Amino acid sequence: MDREKILNLLAEFKQLGIEGQIDYKKFYLYSIITHSTALEGSTVTEIENQLLFDEGITSPKRTLHEQQMNLDLKAAYEHSSRLAGQHESFSTKMLCDLSAIVMHNTGAAYNTIGGTFDASKGDLRLVNVTAGFGGSSYLAWQKVPKALDAFCAWLNNERQRLDTADPIAVYALSFEAHLRLVSIHPWVDGNGRMSRLVMNHLQVEAGQQPTIIYKEHKEQYIGALVDARENESSEPFLEFMFAELEYFLQQHIDNYKKSLQADAPKSSQKTEKSSQKSSQKILQILSGDGSVTTQQLADRLGISRRAVAKQIKNLQEQGLLKRVGPDKGGHWEVV
Repeated sequence: MDREKILNLLAEFKQLGIEGQIDYKKFYLYSIITHSTALEGSTVTEIENQLLFDEGITSPKRTLHEQQMNLDLKAAYEHSSRLAGQHESFSTKMLCDLSAIVMHNTGAAYNTIGGTFDASKGDLRLVNVTAGFGGSSYLAWQKVPKALDAFCAWLNNERQRLDTADPIAVYALSFEAHLRLVSIHPWVDGNGRMSRLVMNHLQVEAGQQPTIIYKEHKEQYIGALVDARENESSEPFLEFMFAELEYFLQQHIDNYKKSLQADAPKSSQKTEKSSQKSSQKILQILSGDGSVTTQQLADRLGISRRAVAKQIKNLQEQGLLKRVGPDKGGHWEVV
């Protein structure tokens, strides 16, 4: 991780005022949701989510399950945002309540040897799970409640000790919390969405920009999680996440600058060329008749008297025009 580069990018991001754009936070949240659900197989696009969230318009191209997954995650983020604003302490109940929102429409009830549990209600799993085909098993379900309580105690302690003025420390804690929670795998489904939600929750609570794990980087993301787990070290995952943060910041800064360049230069060049033409015409007119008034110049050029006065002042400062005699009775002389 290049600490200095990330700090510089964060400073530039804030200096440019990217977050101050109209509806930026709303559409950025939609982007977070779209990428998070895409990592779980959703094919709903950001535009489709915008129509779904704002207009209630569903897409005939997407399954109901996919669209409900996105609606549920939006509701979970909104609830998480309120909790972050209140600086609520983390607890197993708080996390299970959030999981219930994440899985509200897509979770199911399970009957297992360990008992019956309902994912749509945020119940902890009562069954063992593995990390995909050929993957090693996660923590035995009997150990999950105690592990989740320990996770919350650790996180609350770290939040109290956290220096929120240090963005690197904030992001490091949020990434570590993501890794630890997904490694416990408390629920039968929705663990990835929940871990990313908690990560963003911590970033928002500390006043930092919430990060996106891009769907295009899914392979590297999963690889970093596997490496961290197999090596029993958080370093591979933290390295990936800080690289993802750097990528996000650079992309948004570059895109914002491009959007400004696409509009501003054209208008400024047009204004500059128009100004140059006006100056040239003023010199031409005054070289033929130095007694012409500013109002007459304005009428002949089709611009305001104030604009003519500004052009004349510029020409005087450039040494191209001078006034001979008083304002009344005098005349202009082209140098």
